[in-house]
Amino acid sequence: MLGFGSTARIAQYPDVPTLAESGLPGYEAGSWYGLAAPKGTPREIVAKLNAQTQRIFDDPRFRDKFLAPNFIFSIVSSPEAFAERIRREIGKSGARSSATPM
Repeated sequence: MLGFGSTARIAQYPDVPTLAESGLPGYEAGSWYGLAAPKGTPREIVAKLNAQTQRIFDDPRFRDKFLAPNFIFSIVSSPEAFAERIRREIGKSGARSSATPM
């Protein structure tokens, strides 16, 4: 294996470097996903969805059974942090989007 596209080494493969360590400085690639709600969803509903999502992803049983075996690393955050991540990702690709996350 040449390396992983993540910014940090993968715990399950500590001897496999990142691609940035292997000669591609600044390289980062990976997939991510998130939840979104229709524009205008009441803030209290968004907050409740966010809190429940964080609760599930913080559960050690969920992490051990579903996340870890699939190399999924939870970065559950606030709706504002998610919106910023989308803006950064769009900026990396140069694409334009009118999408607004919840």
